[in-house]
Amino acid sequence: MSTLTGTPLAPLLARLFEEADAATSPAIARYSGEERTRLINSKTEYRQFYGSLKDLWLAVSPETGTLLYMLARSTGARVIVEFGTSFGISTLYLAAALRDNGGGRLITTEFEPSKVVRAKSNLTEGGLIDLVEIREGDALETLSADLPDTIDLLLLDGAKALYSEILSLVESRLRPGAPVIADNADFSPDYLQRVRAPAGGYMSTPFGDDVELSMRLN
Repeated sequence: MSTLTGTPLAPLLARLFEEADAATSPAIARYSGEERTRLINSKTEYRQFYGSLKDLWLAVSPETGTLLYMLARSTGARVIVEFGTSFGISTLYLAAALRDNGGGRLITTEFEPSKVVRAKSNLTEGGLIDLVEIREGDALETLSADLPDTIDLLLLDGAKALYSEILSLVESRLRPGAPVIADNADFSPDYLQRVRAPAGGYMSTPFGDDVELSMRLN
C-alpha cells in the first residue's frame, strides 16, 4: 500500500475533494465571462483577481492528482517545485510521492495567507508537512532565489498568465528528463507556444482535458 492509498491521506483527500466540489465564491459573480478571461490572461492584475476568489479551491482533479503522484514516483523525484499551493491538494499528492520515494523536498508557493494556513493544516493532517516548504508571497519573488541546484519535477498551477515567467525562473535547474506539468494551460498561450516549439528544449503534449505535459530535454 502506498502513502497515497493509505491512512490518513486517502480519507483526507476524499473529504477535501468533497469540500472543493461544494465550495462557492460570491465574488465570482461580479465578473462577466469576458472579464474573467481578460483577468486570467493579465500579467498585472492577477493578484487582485485571484485574491478576490480566495474562497474557491481551484484544485486539481483526482485524475490529475494521481498523474502527479505517478510522474513523481516513476521519475524518482526528490526535489519538486510547485507554483500555486491553494489549499494543498496537489501538494499532498506530490508530497506523498516524495515519501514513497524515500524522502525529499517540495517547495511550493502561495500568495494568499488564508490558503497558506489551510494548506499547512491539511499537510499536517496528512502527515506530510515535514517534506514541504511553503513560501508565502508572489511566486515571481519567492521562486527567484534559494532554489535547489537540481529540480526533478515542476508543477504549474497558479496564475495562468505567469506560467512562462515561472518556468524561466527554474528552467536552468530542471534536470534533463524532468516533467513539467501545467494545469489549465489553455489559458496560457505564450507558455504553450514556448514548450511546444521544436527548438524550445521540451517535448510537450496535451494530456486529458486540461493538462499540458512536458519534458525537459537538455
